[in-house]
Amino acid sequence: MTDATSDLRLIDYQDRGQVRVVADAEALAVAAAGLLQSAIDEAVGNDGKAFVALSGGSTPRRMGELLATPPYADHLDWSRLHVFWGDERWVALDDPESNAGEAKRGFLDLLPVPSDQIHAFDTSLDDPDLAATRYEETIRSVVPVRGAWPCFDLVFLGMGDDGHTASLFPSTFAIQEASRIVVANPVPKLNTTRLTLTPPVINAAKRVAFLVGGAGKAGMLHNVLDGPVDIELMPAQVVRPQEGAPLWLIDEAAAAKLDRVTAGG
Repeated sequence: MTDATSDLRLIDYQDRGQVRVVADAEALAVAAAGLLQSAIDEAVGNDGKAFVALSGGSTPRRMGELLATPPYADHLDWSRLHVFWGDERWVALDDPESNAGEAKRGFLDLLPVPSDQIHAFDTSLDDPDLAATRYEETIRSVVPVRGAWPCFDLVFLGMGDDGHTASLFPSTFAIQEASRIVVANPVPKLNTTRLTLTPPVINAAKRVAFLVGGAGKAGMLHNVLDGPVDIELMPAQVVRPQEGAPLWLIDEAAAAKLDRVTAGG
């Protein structure tokens, strides 16, 4: 089964990533669903299980709606899938702002993924640091290790208009974390703490894909891909997978200011 996404352009940004431009938000969700399908199929075929970390946001929400319907729902071996999240807000699972809660309600509860293979952050605990430690323990006990780090088959990421990804926000300590898999990351500008995977475990994944849509992201995407490297200012630039470069799935609106798009490259 293939995904028909009507690609507009495929652009190589070398170590910063391969950029795949699709028409609009719907095509972006279809492309994301196709990527998840191929990652699961490949991982199950090779190893018998698949380990994926999801992100929050509107594109993953629509991707999930697609996955819960044919042909995806009927094609994939959901019983072999382990689901994690790249980050989470410090809210209850039933809160509308919960990344895991939204995914569970939106599509995971509609699919035959065993409940004990859906690994949400435990935000019912009293302490975000304890929740981060527990999530790290879960990842270490479930996800296969390759080299020094657990190795996800696919990590989905978003990018904020401030350049953050996962919950690695500008000028926060988690950007430079080099030994932990998961941390509780204080975000002063939001007056909150977020739970997040750290750069080393993200970069250890077999595939890393950014999903970026909308004109509001165009300026920052230009800065991240065309501008100088400054990971403190633009944490999305810290994503440099050990196996190749990240894939950027973006829509035409988000691509509008990229140098290599406007130049016809």
